[in-house]
Amino acid sequence: MVLCALRQQLLKSSSGCGAWSRLLRRQSHDCVYSSIHGFNLQEVRAKLQAFPGGSIDLLKQDSGIAVLTINNPSRMNALSGSMMVDLEEKVSQLENWTDGKGLIVQGAAETFCSGSDLSAVRAISNPQDGLKMCMFMQNALTRLLRLPLISVALVEGRALGGGAELSTACDFRLMASNSVIQFVHKHMGLVPGWGGAARLVRIVGSQNALKLLSGALKVDPELGLQIGLTDGVLQVPQTEVGAETLLQQATNWLNDYTKGPAPVIQAVKKVVVSGRELPLSEALRTEKDVFGTVWGSPANLQALASKSKHK
Repeated sequence: MVLCALRQQLLKSSSGCGAWSRLLRRQSHDCVYSSIHGFNLQEVRAKLQAFPGGSIDLLKQDSGIAVLTINNPSRMNALSGSMMVDLEEKVSQLENWTDGKGLIVQGAAETFCSGSDLSAVRAISNPQDGLKMCMFMQNALTRLLRLPLISVALVEGRALGGGAELSTACDFRLMASNSVIQFVHKHMGLVPGWGGAARLVRIVGSQNALKLLSGALKVDPELGLQIGLTDGVLQVPQTEVGAETLLQQATNWLNDYTKGPAPVIQAVKKVVVSGRELPLSEALRTEKDVFGTVWGSPANLQALASKSKHK
């Protein structure tokens, strides 16, 4: 059975708290596909691995910020089958990163991601294989969004189709000043299938989502800010010495939200996930349980001693 690894991570940290356990069971059955849906993870992995190309590179830094790079420049960082498997494996690593606080998702060679590699798509164009790929990517991107890390998509160049969907699987999106996000699925005779439509509605509202999907509109930074798809615009560095790279700018932006001990940052993300995905009564009980994991912790006691509340 495919379980959201959020469940594994948080069951450890919450010592089996009842409400949090209920949240994880709900997430495992309602939002992440498993064998009860006719989904066999190993079978789909083997199918996808038959379409190689590119890589998903993960760099964990001592600062607690990790950088996940989509690396397939010859195809505008399109995701091959093997890259989809790489992505799922890297998410698993991040779920178990106890010192982690933040994540930046970027593309190599000045572009974000152009969705799925068409050579793999053509080879699995029958409905059965297409649905399995869809379920696999929904699993991976749902787990990415639920990571106990604060995540940001650094959108440079183009984020097209599945790349646009990938950007919505992060908590925030920062766009380079010359970048574009575009849900081009309509041009391919499709709708989003990796969870991008459901996430987009929650980010920008149903009317804006309908406009973006039905019109395949190109979202530049100005429109992104206007509708709430974008959380900040980064200036493309010029050639002068000392100019901050886009990654440095994104790191500085993320640092404002990841200051402090990793257990506290992770607890913040956990209560936000429960508030987003659970009915209010259950979210309140879950918040209580997560609160119990940080009350009286070393970070809490140190803050009380230093009276940091008033600083």
